[in-house]
Amino acid sequence: MADVSTVTAQPELKRAIGPKLLLFFVIGDILGTGIYALTGSVAGVIGGALWLPFLLAFIVAFITAFSYLELVGKYPRAAGAALYTHKAFGINFLTFMVTFTVMASGVTSAATAARAFGETYLRQFIELPTWAVAGVFILGLALINFRGVGESVKANVVLTCIELSGLLLIIGVGVYAVAQGQGEPSRLVEINTGDTTALLAITAATSLAFFAMVGFEDSVNMAEECHNPPRIFPRAMLLGMGVAAAIYVVVAVLSSMLVPTEVLAGSGSSALFRVLEAGAPGFPLAVFAAIGLFAVVNSALINMLMASRLLYGMSNERIIPRIFGRVHPARRTPWVAIVFTTIVAIILVATADITLLGGTTALLLLAVFTIVNIAVLVLRRDHVEHEHFRAPNWTPYVGVLLCGFLATPLSGRPLQQFVVAGILLVVGAALWVINYFVVGRVDVDPEKLAKN
Repeated sequence: MADVSTVTAQPELKRAIGPKLLLFFVIGDILGTGIYALTGSVAGVIGGALWLPFLLAFIVAFITAFSYLELVGKYPRAAGAALYTHKAFGINFLTFMVTFTVMASGVTSAATAARAFGETYLRQFIELPTWAVAGVFILGLALINFRGVGESVKANVVLTCIELSGLLLIIGVGVYAVAQGQGEPSRLVEINTGDTTALLAITAATSLAFFAMVGFEDSVNMAEECHNPPRIFPRAMLLGMGVAAAIYVVVAVLSSMLVPTEVLAGSGSSALFRVLEAGAPGFPLAVFAAIGLFAVVNSALINMLMASRLLYGMSNERIIPRIFGRVHPARRTPWVAIVFTTIVAIILVATADITLLGGTTALLLLAVFTIVNIAVLVLRRDHVEHEHFRAPNWTPYVGVLLCGFLATPLSGRPLQQFVVAGILLVVGAALWVINYFVVGRVDVDPEKLAKN
C-alpha cells in the first residue's frame, strides 16, 4: 500500500477561479443542455404548462443551494456532497456511494449533451453516426480538461456568452411574435393528465426538469480552484441561479405559447428549432444550430470538470483508491480521474437515449441533495473558526422532504430511470468491494479530516 506521503507530495490544484469566473461557471452550467435538449421532453410530460416544472425545480434547487452554501463555506474543499457526507456520518461506504453517484450524475449529464450534439445540432450541417460523434466529442472534452482548469473556465466564459445569446435570440423572437398577435396564452395552464392526475404530471415533469440543476453541485466541486471560496460562493451561486431561472421560465412560456404542445413533445431535443420557426420563419436554423453546438459543449465540459475534480478530492480524503489523486506535474490537472470519467461517459453515450440520460441525472442528484440537506443539520455541531454563510433554519428540513419525494417512484418518474441509476450504483458498489478487499481498507478518522 502506498504511503500517505505519496499523496501529500502531489502538487496542489491551481486556484484560477475568481468571483466573475465562478458566476459564469454557474450560469453556463445551468443554461446548457437542460434547456437546449430537454424542453420537448418536459413538454411531453406536463403539456402546455411547460413553465411550471422549471419554476418548481428552481424553487427546490434554491432551497438546497442554501445547504450547499453553508457547507462549502465551512469546508472549502474539492469533492462537494461526498465530502459533506463523510464529515457528517463518517461511514466510508456511504461516502463512496455518494461520491460515485455525483460523479455518475455529472457523466450522465455530459453524455446527454454529447447525444444532443450528435443527434440534433450537428445534423443541421452533416449526417454522421451519433455514437461516433458523441465519442469524439467526449474525447475532445477530455483534452481540454487535461489542458488545465484556467483554460477550461476561460473557455466556459466564451461558451456561456454564446449559449446565452441563443436563448436571448429565442426570447427576442418570441416576444416579437407574441407582440404581433401570435401565440395561444391558454396553453400556459394546460396540464397533460393522460392516464394520471394533474399532480402526478406536475411532479413527474418537475423531476425531469431538475436535470437543469446540476450547476451548483458542479461549482462546489471546484472550491479548491477558487480564490477565497467562503466569500465568493454565496453571491455567485445565488445570482447565477436567479439569472438562469428567469431565462428558463421565460423561454418555457414563449415556447408553449408559440408552438402546440404535441409539436414540442414530438420534437425531442430539437424543440427550440420549432419555436424559432414559429416566431421567425425566415431565420436560418443553421445559425441557431451552431449556437446550440457551443451550448452543449459548455454544459458537457463543466460536468466533466466536476466529475474529475470530485474523484480527485475524495482520493485525497482516502475514500477511493489513491491513484485517482494523481496530478500531472506539468498541467496540474487530475489526469487519472479525467481518463476514468471519460471512459464511463463514452460507454453511456453508446447505450442510452437523451431523455433517459437526463432523467437519470436528475434522479441521482435528487438523492444526493436529500443527503446533503440532512448533512447540513448534522454538521451544525461542528464549528469552524472562520466566518461562513449559514442557511435559514427551515430550509434543510423542507429540502429533505421535497428532494426525497421527487427521487421516489411516487413522483411519477419512469421505471427505466431507476433501472439505469441502479446499474450505475451497482457498479459503484462493485468498485467499493474491489477497494475494500483488493486495494485494502483505509480507516478514516473524521476528526483528522476536519482539520485538513
